[in-house]
Amino acid sequence: MRDTAEYRAEEKNDFTVGDMRGSILRIAVPMIMAQLVNVLYNIVDRVYLGHMEGDGRLALTGVGVAFPLITIINAFANLCGSGGAPLCSIERGRGNLKKAEETMGNSLVLLLLLGVVLTAAGYLFKTPLLYLFGASDQTIAYADGYLQIYLAGNIFVMLGLGMNPFIQSQGFAKTGMLTVVIGALLNLILDPVFIYGFGWGVEGAALATILSQMVSAVWVLAFLCGKKAILKLRLSALRPRTELMKQILFLGLSGFTQSVTNSLVQIFCNASLQFYGGDLYVGAMTVIYSIREVVQMPLQGFTQGAQPVLGYNYGAKRYGRVREGIRFVTFVSLAFASFAWLILMLFPGQLIRLFNGEEELLEVGILSLRIHFVLFVFMAFQYAGQNIFVSLGKAKQAVFFSLFRKVILGVPLILLLPHLWNLGIYGVLAAEPVTNIIGGLACYLTMLYLVGRELKAGERAQKG
Repeated sequence: MRDTAEYRAEEKNDFTVGDMRGSILRIAVPMIMAQLVNVLYNIVDRVYLGHMEGDGRLALTGVGVAFPLITIINAFANLCGSGGAPLCSIERGRGNLKKAEETMGNSLVLLLLLGVVLTAAGYLFKTPLLYLFGASDQTIAYADGYLQIYLAGNIFVMLGLGMNPFIQSQGFAKTGMLTVVIGALLNLILDPVFIYGFGWGVEGAALATILSQMVSAVWVLAFLCGKKAILKLRLSALRPRTELMKQILFLGLSGFTQSVTNSLVQIFCNASLQFYGGDLYVGAMTVIYSIREVVQMPLQGFTQGAQPVLGYNYGAKRYGRVREGIRFVTFVSLAFASFAWLILMLFPGQLIRLFNGEEELLEVGILSLRIHFVLFVFMAFQYAGQNIFVSLGKAKQAVFFSLFRKVILGVPLILLLPHLWNLGIYGVLAAEPVTNIIGGLACYLTMLYLVGRELKAGERAQKG
């Protein structure tokens, strides 16, 4: 039986009452902060490594080559979290709390199983994969050394990333933010100690990351098992249910394919840059992708933060509020993307120097950054459209547009454009803005048509 405190918490986090914009911001702002702080786990590593004396640029490049593989591994954590958490919100909106808890418990089981399998596979195939991803004989030692340590703590990384969305989906956004703040601050402290103090280099950076993620994972599980949570991790909810796991994985495919396809594009991009320009251009792209993580995280955090509110109202059949939420998500996403684009175009050199101050890297990095981000504004449409699909449980559409932008458009363009008009390096770089405008508009306009039609039908049924 649920106690009185649990009922009060549930009533407090009823998203069908109050101002819709306020409800979204209450969840989204802490999530944005959490996403930004979460970026620090890997960004801080690269900043410290890039400024190492002597071989800083090679260490930075090596970790950059390893990062697509880490992103793919982490995508499996998001597969469970981004699939299970929206389902929890929808079931909670319907008043089916038992089903919501079973969803959370089955997501935990999936995370544990996937964590073990991915760790073993990572150790078996990491070296040949790193060469395939763009490593050279000069950078392989740094990439391999980082992964060797990182994989040892992979299960903690997956638990922290995969279960934190279940805190946020219940309306405890500040608690979810603390999950990553605690880990990121610990990482910020341990990085210089391990990298410089003990002289452990890339291995020290990896160790600092996994120890910090372990603390975050313990924090998440302790909260979800504690008294404050509306939905709790209970032993009865850990019983595997095949159909429920299928639903979790199916809905989570959107976030999963977005992460995996981003990594896939980065892999092809690194390999092509290695072919046309060598380690210097791979290093520059490592910096650009690091900057990209920072500027896209507020977009991702805001649109994902809106998911619990939109999903809850959708489950409760409050279609007018869902429509209001979609308009607000679109406006804020476009406003932020425009502001970020302006900063990127005006201050590329200052941003690149945060990671490495070598003039050679700076020279190729500034032009590469401006080409890469020239149409960044259209990413707002991609994030808004895709996350609205997810929040309403429309997995097929969300997955398709993840694949469309990166696999159908991105990878072929990276391979094709360098051969047109002898573009070479510039053709590789130009693939990103082309996919931004085509993929972003296709996703958002389709969402407007399909979701708008369904909401209107639901409103007519309620009136009739």
